[in-house]
Formats: sequence, structure tokens, C-alpha cells
Amino acid sequence: MSKLKIAIQKSGRLHDDSVALLKDCGISIDNSKDQLKAHAREFPLEIFYLRNSDIPQYLEEGVVDIAILGENLLVEKQKNVNIIEKLGFSKCRLSIAVPKRFEYNGIRSLDKLNIATSYPKSLQQFLDANGVSCNIHIITGSVEIAPNIGVADAICDLVSSGSTLFKNNLKEAEILLKSEACLVQYPGISTENQQILDDLVFRIRSVIKARNYKYILLNVPNNKIDSVIKELPVLRSPTILPLAEEGWSSLHAVIEKKNYWDIISNLKAAGAEGILVVPIDGMMV
Repeated sequence: MSKLKIAIQKSGRLHDDSVALLKDCGISIDNSKDQLKAHAREFPLEIFYLRNSDIPQYLEEGVVDIAILGENLLVEKQKNVNIIEKLGFSKCRLSIAVPKRFEYNGIRSLDKLNIATSYPKSLQQFLDANGVSCNIHIITGSVEIAPNIGVADAICDLVSSGSTLFKNNLKEAEILLKSEACLVQYPGISTENQQILDDLVFRIRSVIKARNYKYILLNVPNNKIDSVIKELPVLRSPTILPLAEEGWSSLHAVIEKKNYWDIISNLKAAGAEGILVVPIDGMMV
């Protein structure tokens, strides 16, 4: 039987989030520490653990069928691959940062500066688009220390919380692009593996959608059902079931995760009692 081949980051946060997503899709992985290739249980999937920077090349050459990697790397490597789905985790931004003492008055302030980066193509494209000329120093690691040791005047690097910039007395000046983890496909995938991929994408989309919703159950006096329903921003009409106690019903509904504490407060004010909120593993709608 054919197996779909997927590449994920060998280690790090993106690796952990990718494995967690597959697990939420009902896919368990047989692997041990330092293993570079593993097989999945209950699904025809073969996993390759690769260096992040190598994944786009393996994907473009068809060594693997799909991969999970950051959008920023796709932009930098400029490979001929297709983004299937943005996954909502490993969010960050590629930014230019300067020392806190530096007087930054717009992008023209960068002209003629020395900028250290691991993303030279993305940086050059941004500078060209804005008519700014800089000297780019390519550094593969610890970019943030470059201004402190006199290697560069500024840096262009990935920023998540901003704590690394703060620790190195840097401030964010320009955002080049915003990035998150993506599911990416090799354009020449076989017909058989495309069918497996379609099944995987269905599972992934169901899991991602479920993360934005919660399942809510509540007890309501029958004379207050209409008032409570008005406070329920549900996907469709809620399910209403009679309780053993006469004059009472149980309402079941799916609500969006955002602002659900406000929703609960409104439901209580409208007469709901015994409210139970639970997570959802998947949504097939």
C-alpha cells in the first residue's frame, strides 16, 4: 500500500506542534529519540525528521509529498511548492530591529546600514521594494547579538514575543512579513497519494476548526428558553431536550471560543443554570 511522505522539523517548537496536530488527527507515530524516519499507526503516513532549512528542497524534488514548515521559510527559499493550509501555530514575523538608542524615523533611516540576517533574499526584496540600499551580512545563528559585538548596525530576524530583542537592547523597526506554520504540497504528487492527502487535510481542517469552538450544555426553565436562545451565537439552532424535572429543558450548542466568558455571563442573566463547557476534538461541518 502506498504511503504519504511528510517532512517536519527535526526538533524545536514547530516539531512539537506538528506532532501534536497529527496526534489530534488520530495519527500516532512510532519513533524513538534521534530517529530520522518513522511510520504512523492507523494511517498510511511516513514521517521524515529533517533540518528546517532542508525541507523546501526535499519537497521541491519530490523526496517527500508534503511538509509542515514556516511560511517565512517558503518566502526565503522561493521553491515551487503549493500551500494547502495555514495551521494557526508557530506564529511569528520577520522584522528589522535596531538598537534602542538608534533614532529611527522611517525606512530611510536604514539606508547604508549593515544589516545581519539569516534571510537575505527576503530582506533584499524588501529593501529593493522600498528603494533602500544596505549591506547585508549573512549570519546563520545568534543574529540578535550582531549589533552588540559590532558586526552590524541592525538585524533582520524572526520575532515572536519580542523578549529576545528586549534582552539584546534592540527594538523592532519594520515588519517584512507575518508567518505561521503551513501544510505544503509537492506539485507532482501521485494520484494515490493525493487521495491519502485529501483524507489528511480533511482531518486537519476538522481539528483546526474545532480549536475555535466549544460545546456548551445548560439547563433552562421552559419559560426562559427563548430569552436564552437569543444569547447563544450558535452555528445553527441549539438542541433542546426535556429534563426529568417538569418545566425544565437542557440546551446543547456549539459556540465560538472567543468571548465565551461574556456569552456565559449573558446566558446566566437570561436564566440558564448548570452550564457546562467542554472542548471539541473535531468538527465536520
